[in-house]
Amino acid sequence: MSKPVLNPVGLPTSDEQYVTVRIDGQLFGLPINSVHEVFAPQRITPVPLAPTEIRGALNLRGRIVTMIDMHRLLGVPRGEKQGIMAAGIEFKGESFGLIIDEVGEVLSLDTAKFEPNPINIDPGWVEILAGVYRMPGELLLVLDVERALARISAAMAA
Repeated sequence: MSKPVLNPVGLPTSDEQYVTVRIDGQLFGLPINSVHEVFAPQRITPVPLAPTEIRGALNLRGRIVTMIDMHRLLGVPRGEKQGIMAAGIEFKGESFGLIIDEVGEVLSLDTAKFEPNPINIDPGWVEILAGVYRMPGELLLVLDVERALARISAAMAA
């Protein structure tokens, strides 16, 4: 039986797992318990009068999935990339797909190294970020999936 890993003050560490994704070159972490699947969306149907963040909807194995364009939500341009990926999320009984550029790996990160959002992050992003981890050469921004989808749900209700 292995011993628990201890942090510098001698307490057991607690790890959180994240699915890493890239949006416009920025590394994001989606809490693994929020992501049900990763897929390549096919034939997205536009939804009339939907907020601009909603790219449309698709039928995924018999479920209607609302597709959220993360570039639009974050206010960043969409690159010239051909293929798109999506992370499947469930929120308040509804299925959503977060359209992203690419999916990375699953990382287990020590919660003791989790930091609040730096002051220089765009205020629009701060509203939907839970915090950050310092990675070698870049920051991993942890997306608060509930706040991001709540922002869209509020826009749909308006």
